[in-house]
Amino acid sequence: MTQPFSAERTPGSRLSPALGLIDATAIGLGAIIGGGIFIVTGIVAGLAGPALVLSIILAAAISLFTALSFIELTEWRPAEGSVYVYSRSVLSPFAGFLSGWMWITSNIFTGAAVALGIAHYMQSLLPGVNPKWISVLLCLAFTLLNLVGVKHSAQVNNVLVGAKVIVLLLFVVVGAFHFKPVHFTPFFTSATGVFRGAFFIFFAFAGFARVSIVAEEVKNARKTVPRSIILALVLSALIYIAVSTVALGLVGSSRLAGSKSPLAEAIRIVGSPALVYAVSLGGMLAMASVLLTSILGISRMIFAMARERDLPFLLGRLHPKYHTPHFPILIAGAGCALISSFFDLTAVVAVSTFATLFNYSLANASALRLNIEPRAYPRIIPISGLLLCFFLMLFVQAHSLVAGMICLLLGVFYYFASKR
Repeated sequence: MTQPFSAERTPGSRLSPALGLIDATAIGLGAIIGGGIFIVTGIVAGLAGPALVLSIILAAAISLFTALSFIELTEWRPAEGSVYVYSRSVLSPFAGFLSGWMWITSNIFTGAAVALGIAHYMQSLLPGVNPKWISVLLCLAFTLLNLVGVKHSAQVNNVLVGAKVIVLLLFVVVGAFHFKPVHFTPFFTSATGVFRGAFFIFFAFAGFARVSIVAEEVKNARKTVPRSIILALVLSALIYIAVSTVALGLVGSSRLAGSKSPLAEAIRIVGSPALVYAVSLGGMLAMASVLLTSILGISRMIFAMARERDLPFLLGRLHPKYHTPHFPILIAGAGCALISSFFDLTAVVAVSTFATLFNYSLANASALRLNIEPRAYPRIIPISGLLLCFFLMLFVQAHSLVAGMICLLLGVFYYFASKR
């Protein structure tokens, strides 16, 4: 049976709605378009070859089923904390805690991944810089930006999203004139490669639900949040397909797979240094917006869990001047900085994806069990989303699975230790 949310709140802990449809959609696009298209594209090209596009379509389809489950839940009750709150209310307090814990885990690793990505792109332009130090400084800078308020963060995010979409469209238009179909032959070489590629490219789509985390801060959330989720997912999928197709047509999958900055490597074939710099800058802007929204999402999840006493209640307080959850923001930024300084990019992406799929499985389970009439979508939607999330988890690397399970078990230990 569906349980009501806790009514207990820290004094002054309510968040004010300040975000419209454009802001909310931009948060989704900012969370989606980033590390996946600018970094993970190279990894997936090495796994799926020219069938990279199939991996993108598969990951987008899996994301769509789960997105519909998020919409079902958000239309029922928009709440800061999203799947954590829904799992806690619909499934059980323990399931809710694990959902929130793994959401935090996923987004800390996501933030670390994009911080490392920005640093590597910066190193390609300025060979003397240290990527680890740059990634740490970036995490700290975006932590400060989140501290001053979600509206200011959203405004910066809108600028970053607009800039990177323009760069990607420029890449597609210019690259199309140098497109070589021969790079797509043979097109399909390995089904396993396509599925493994879909696992990694899912990392690029995982941010589609980010806006539901800040639903309490969205105007007319029951209508705005669902629209923004679908808009962000569809727009990003179209951009991903167009960009990856052009990139493959420019240099082929082998050359993409051998580069840490695949889009910059692809556009070099055009022979314009200015375009290489523009794409590199676009990559840094893209990943900057993901880092911004990652810290935003982590802090709001910690904030929501603290309000329900699943984390220390002190973390549910707002800053007296900026009215932001300052302690969770500081934890989020410190976590991203720490992970980026100790782990390599591929491992960070894999752990993030595993944690996200676990979290989204609980979102689908919550939507499936939700006892309301009429439903926005038939139950086959969350069933399909749940099974597809489990299916994609089969393709996680062994060492990343171990790391993800360690994070999960730490959450289990904390939950039962704190309840004693």
